[in-house]
Amino acid sequence: MAPQFLRMIPILRMFDTAKAREFYGDFLGFTVDWEHRYAPDLPLYMQISLNGAVLHLSEHHGDASPGAKVMIEVRDLRPYHASLLEKRYGYMRPGLEDEAWGALTMTVIDPFMNRLVFAERKTDIEMA
Repeated sequence: MAPQFLRMIPILRMFDTAKAREFYGDFLGFTVDWEHRYAPDLPLYMQISLNGAVLHLSEHHGDASPGAKVMIEVRDLRPYHASLLEKRYGYMRPGLEDEAWGALTMTVIDPFMNRLVFAERKTDIEMA
């Protein structure tokens, strides 16, 4: 019998909790679902989410390498993009790209060089 996969949660490396909260929370709008430390002076591991997208952020050196790339499929990318630009975040003003492979994308780069590509398939745009 084949396994049933329930969901996939990328783990992204972070180095500074305050910068991670500013970028993922204040700028992108993710909320912290939970946090874990084995002891007060040990690295933080946390789960964040936004409208069905779930990410794990880790300060543990063995969990992930900085510079990862995660694609998040979305609907209604243009309004989300506009809301990010309205925030006038000092370190990121993402643009929209019309991709030849059939999607509208917005790429953001976190303070730890991880890239999140928000992608809306053109078929979803045309159906709206």
